[in-house]
Amino acid sequence: MTTHRGNRDVPTAEIGDGHPLSLVLIALTVVSGLVDAICYLGLGRVFTANMTGNIVIVGFALAGAPGFSVTGSVVSLAAFLVGAVAAGRLANAFRGRHRVPWVRAAVWCEAALLGIATAVAFAAGGTPPYPVIALIALAIGMRNGTMGRLAVPGMSTTVVTRTLAGLAADSRLAGGIDRRAARRSIAVSAMIVGAVPGAWLVLHHGIGWPLLATTLVVAATASTYRERA
Repeated sequence: MTTHRGNRDVPTAEIGDGHPLSLVLIALTVVSGLVDAICYLGLGRVFTANMTGNIVIVGFALAGAPGFSVTGSVVSLAAFLVGAVAAGRLANAFRGRHRVPWVRAAVWCEAALLGIATAVAFAAGGTPPYPVIALIALAIGMRNGTMGRLAVPGMSTTVVTRTLAGLAADSRLAGGIDRRAARRSIAVSAMIVGAVPGAWLVLHHGIGWPLLATTLVVAATASTYRERA
């Protein structure tokens, strides 16, 4: 999906690294690092952004490996899929309109869901309940569905496996000229930038504060995103 019909959006294939939408995706990638740290370290080895990891964890748990939760991973997977369906419905509702209100609506939905998850985490006090997992996975599923429709080349906000593969396969070492090397490198770095403080906060302060940080970053991203038509 390069652009909506009937408007003057820059096609996503032509978006540069400094374009406002690229900056939105970088900010959301930082949030993914935070979220993965929160969920894996604070929610019992469950992923809510990295669904590939979740599927592998289900396999580990079914094989009897200790410390892994089938229930938590299945809850995350189910909520993620519901979020992706909601993203598709939202995209259809904004079909034919300018890209900005659609993306902002999706990002605000993510911020709202993360905000509710933050409130539940603080209220829970002890072990976080499954609703926290479901709310975070729902938010990230909605984001992934939206970003899939946008299809900005070389930008993924939740996984960097393909990003790393592209960075290596298209490099000069492999005989290529990677025109997206900077974008891919930034995406990988953004994930680390989120994961490091996310892990530190979870280890020292629990999941509430890093969840609050994700909510604030996503809300700030939604409120500041603008494009010139």
